[in-house]
Amino acid sequence: MTTRLLTSRTDPARPALDLAPGLRLPLARVHEACGPARRTFALWLAGRMTGPVVWIAPSWEAGRLNPDGMIAFADPARFLFVSPRRSEDLLWACEESLRAGAVPLVVADLPGAPALTPVRRMHLAAEAARDTTGTSPLGLLLTPGDGGAQGVETRWNMAPAHAPGTRGWTLTRARARTAPVRHWHVTRRKGDMVLTPLDAPDDNPGNGRSGAR
Repeated sequence: MTTRLLTSRTDPARPALDLAPGLRLPLARVHEACGPARRTFALWLAGRMTGPVVWIAPSWEAGRLNPDGMIAFADPARFLFVSPRRSEDLLWACEESLRAGAVPLVVADLPGAPALTPVRRMHLAAEAARDTTGTSPLGLLLTPGDGGAQGVETRWNMAPAHAPGTRGWTLTRARARTAPVRHWHVTRRKGDMVLTPLDAPDDNPGNGRSGAR
């Protein structure tokens, strides 16, 4: 039996989703989004991709996505909602959805951060889909608070911007295997998400425009 080791080395050939300069999410890997606006981050990613989206959330949670709010980012008709009744089925459903390679984005809206072993299994499932189907699905774990899922490729914290006279969100890259912690101010203008770096004043904010719908 062949064992594949997960490494943190940079693979320049690995496909990635580029939301803006300096904001890159490798595909066929699992990422984490936390913070009050984590679902907005997930919808933003969905709008930057094409094809169906599997959205997994526990059946016992009362909150559901509102199509009227989703449509500003992505067509609600693209979403396939999965609502497991048991907590252990949440991660299983995410793993199997990634392994199938049938959709480009799998979102798991979790009640808490998972441990290292299930995250590793999801990484392997996404990489298996790339090897067997030629597709490179992206897995996104939504976790409450400040997150903390072990072994994720990147961790993002997105929250409403609360400074007086400021609209939009504050986005923080809290963890990445090959990149430092960074902060952006995100606003929505004419259907696009526009990013302005908060900790790199020499960067050109105009380069931060993405094509989110």
